[in-house]
Formats: sequence, C-alpha cells, structure tokens
Amino acid sequence: MSNPDHPASSVDRKLLELLICPKKRVPPTYDPVKQELISEQAGLAYPIRDGIPIMLEEEARPWSRSE
Repeated sequence: MSNPDHPASSVDRKLLELLICPKKRVPPTYDPVKQELISEQAGLAYPIRDGIPIMLEEEARPWSRSE
C-alpha cells in the first residue's frame, strides 16, 4: 500500500543517515528531484533506483557544483 508521506521514488530518511560515499567516506547529500545521492568531495552522483540507493562507484556519474 502506498504511503503519501513516502512516494515510491523516495528514500527512507533513516537509511540516508546511514549512507556514506564509498570513495571519500563522507555522507552524501540527497537530491530528491534527480533521485541521486551527491558526494561533493568525490565529484560523484550515485543513482537511486526504485527507492534503493546504488552506492557503487561504477554506477555513479561525474558531478560538479555547476549543476
């Protein structure tokens, strides 16, 4: 059953608090619009697919502050 406070594409906030960037070992920033986790220090954006963060460097795309 769908919860209006947590759309299907959202990520559990408690889960977000536990995640760290595997490359730089820092917490990522959640971008709800692009459904990505941003590691500014690593310059990477990790995808979120079906509400599941994919925290693998080979799945991440390059990211810069200019976005």
